[in-house]
Amino acid sequence: GYVVEGLMRCGIGSFLLVDHDTVSLSNCNRQIIATLQTVGMPKVQAMKQRILSVNPSAQVETRQAFFSAENVDTFDFSQFDYLVDAIDSVTSKLLLIQQAKKQGVPILSSMGTGNKRDPSRLEVADLSQTSVCPLARVMRRELGRRGIRHVKVVYSKEPPQRAVPLEEGQRAPASISFVPSSAGLLIASEVVKDLLSHSEQEASDRKGVDEDAAIRL
Repeated sequence: GYVVEGLMRCGIGSFLLVDHDTVSLSNCNRQIIATLQTVGMPKVQAMKQRILSVNPSAQVETRQAFFSAENVDTFDFSQFDYLVDAIDSVTSKLLLIQQAKKQGVPILSSMGTGNKRDPSRLEVADLSQTSVCPLARVMRRELGRRGIRHVKVVYSKEPPQRAVPLEEGQRAPASISFVPSSAGLLIASEVVKDLLSHSEQEASDRKGVDEDAAIRL
C-alpha cells in the first residue's frame, strides 16, 4: 500500500495491482488502505479507489489473484517498466524474480518487516550483501540454486523481536505501523530513482545518436 501511495503521489500514473486478499480488521494497524469503511473490500479495489481519489486520470488495472505458477503465463511482462515484489510467499517471490530476470524487467524485492520495531535499520542493498534478515537468507540460498545472485532488495538489519505466543505456544509474526510503511516508502523512492536514471540514460543515448547523425551529415 505505501509503495503505491508514494508512487502515485509523485506522478506515476499507470499501475497493475495484484493481490488476492480482502481488507481485514487486523490490517488496520499497518496498511494504508485499511479502515472500518474498507474492511471486506478486495485490497486491489481499495487501492485503486485511493489512487483515483488523488489522480482521476491514472490508469489502474487490478487482478484479484495470488501470483503463482498457475497464472504466471497470464501476465505480459513486456508491458512493465518496473516490478515491486511485496509477496509473502517465498515460492511466488522466487518465481516473480525469475520472470523479471528472464524478461529483463527491473525488480525490487521486499524482505521481511515482521517482528521489527526500528525503521531506521531498513536498507537498500543487493541481496548478496544482506545480513541478519531470515527471509533474505532463504532467498539468497534459493535464488543461488537457480543461478540468480543479484537482486535489489529492501531489508532490515534489526534482529527480529520475539512475537507474543498464541494458543498452544505458537508464535505469529507481528507488524507495527511504522516499519512496513517506512519500507514501502523507501521502495517507492528507489523505484523513482531507478526510473529517472533510466530515463536520463535513454535521453543521453538519443542525444549521442543525434549528434553522431549530425556529424555524418
